[in-house]
Amino acid sequence: MSEQTATGATPNKDNWSNMGTYCCGACFFFVPKRDHDSLGRCRRRAPTMNGFPAVYKTDWCGDHKLDERKIDT
Repeated sequence: MSEQTATGATPNKDNWSNMGTYCCGACFFFVPKRDHDSLGRCRRRAPTMNGFPAVYKTDWCGDHKLDERKIDT
């Protein structure tokens, strides 16, 4: 049985080890820019006066929704 701290976290466990899976490039709301490999737009929320926010594939946020079609297998 693994040990847990008072907050419920397991010591020596990397909480960010799978962060590469949950980045913008694999998100349902990410739309890649046509002429650029790693740049796109986040369409999670309505556009502002400046349009949709520009994001890189390696960015991430708390609103991420995994798109299974974009995951490299």
